[in-house]
Amino acid sequence: MSSLVHDLEARVHRSPDAPALSWKSSTWTYSDLWRGIACVRDALCAGNFPAGARVAVLMRNSPQYAAAFFGTLAAGFVAVPLNVQERAGVLARQLAHSGCSAIVADPSHPEWHELEPICVAQGIRVHKVSLAEEATPVVGFCSQFQQAPGSGSDRIDTEALATLIYTSGTTGSPKGVMLSHRSLRANARAIADYLAIVPTEKVLCVLPFHFSYGASVLNSNLIAGAHLVIEDSLAFPRLTLQRMQDEGIAGFAGVPSTFSLLLGRCRLEEFDLSRLRYLTQAGGTMPRAHIEQLRSKLPRTRVFVMYGQTEATARLSYLDPDLLEAKLGSVGLPLPGIDIEIRSAEDAPVASGDTGEICAKGPNVMMGYWQDPELTALALRDGWLHTGDLGHCDTDGYLYIDGRVTEMIKVGAFRVSPQEVEEVLAAYPGVEEVAVTGIPDEMLGQAIKAVIVLAANGEADVMAIKAHCRQYLAAYKIPRSVEFAASLPRTASGKIQRFKLG
Repeated sequence: MSSLVHDLEARVHRSPDAPALSWKSSTWTYSDLWRGIACVRDALCAGNFPAGARVAVLMRNSPQYAAAFFGTLAAGFVAVPLNVQERAGVLARQLAHSGCSAIVADPSHPEWHELEPICVAQGIRVHKVSLAEEATPVVGFCSQFQQAPGSGSDRIDTEALATLIYTSGTTGSPKGVMLSHRSLRANARAIADYLAIVPTEKVLCVLPFHFSYGASVLNSNLIAGAHLVIEDSLAFPRLTLQRMQDEGIAGFAGVPSTFSLLLGRCRLEEFDLSRLRYLTQAGGTMPRAHIEQLRSKLPRTRVFVMYGQTEATARLSYLDPDLLEAKLGSVGLPLPGIDIEIRSAEDAPVASGDTGEICAKGPNVMMGYWQDPELTALALRDGWLHTGDLGHCDTDGYLYIDGRVTEMIKVGAFRVSPQEVEEVLAAYPGVEEVAVTGIPDEMLGQAIKAVIVLAANGEADVMAIKAHCRQYLAAYKIPRSVEFAASLPRTASGKIQRFKLG
């Protein structure tokens, strides 16, 4: 079986001069990218590390990041992408936990002055990579590595561990998710197929490559031969939309907060996005009101609502955009080769329409959690991944997300899904974002609290908001407490940290 590296190498042979990655003022062709990959591969192979050695990558989104990541895989080692927004203490713990032998890092990282001596003390070999813009950036990139003959992608065991991704987590400690070469390729090819990505098509990415969603955008577009335009962030949404217009962007990926920001801070109709063929959304449940707004403002753009998690490499299901109206609120059907079952607390399949835990089986399911056999045994049972997400399937087999097993709010004898309350609140005029959590209550055990971010024209009228809820929710589901905030607490990957809302 092949791997992402083999697929990318074949793409390089097919169209070496095609643009692969653009960042700031530079563009790397596919042959440029392969040259960068080979430099990293050769330098790592010269280190004589044992098979399966872990190599950390600490760089923001850039062509250099892609070269370091794929170069590590090509050398037969395990890539450990690190979150560039983390502090030195967290990064040091992840380096120690993963037992990294080497790190490829940008020395301009704000925490590097603290992290570098820790790496040296742990015996980690350091490869510093400047991301300074140059006339021939790939030449400058390669000049920073020790040149030595390498052995190429034939070192890859496709069933072996390829990458170790530390999840951001919403409550507990981060976990190291183990993904094989086989899983990475299966997921990337499935995504490239259902999005119908074509060579030379331009796709804009603002998602961090060190998380599974961003990694899936990078992987699926490169193996399909597309041209990926890289943005460092969505700090200036109007500038991002302007670039989408000017570059003729065909595809764009985001999490719910991405689209909340674009819809709440910008007028999409002010930009010519006629060449925007598709949008993809994952990383949490997007309010139906926002889906409907996107469809209304971008009627010619196909909106893919998707579901997955890091433990499934990235993607488990997607909804065909043609069914958005008929199946509004659904995250669609499983990808080819993936089975999904809804199971009860007793681990038995439930009937259509009943809520239970979403369980998945397929080639993209993780190998387990790094050095945590107990947690692995809880998540992987008889080949099935227990996602920790609650959902139900309709009679046609379409999947709907109802919340998290650990996020359900227990109000007296009732269990309330935060997502259900959030859907109603998000539809209230002037609400840009909302998150719901449980707070202690002496009589009922828990009560419901909502934290709302208002749009520029939104009004902070608690009584009107509660009256709106009474039209659509049972009495026990109406928030007792409503607070307003400038922003919601989120992990670096954009997921809401509900435990910080109380």
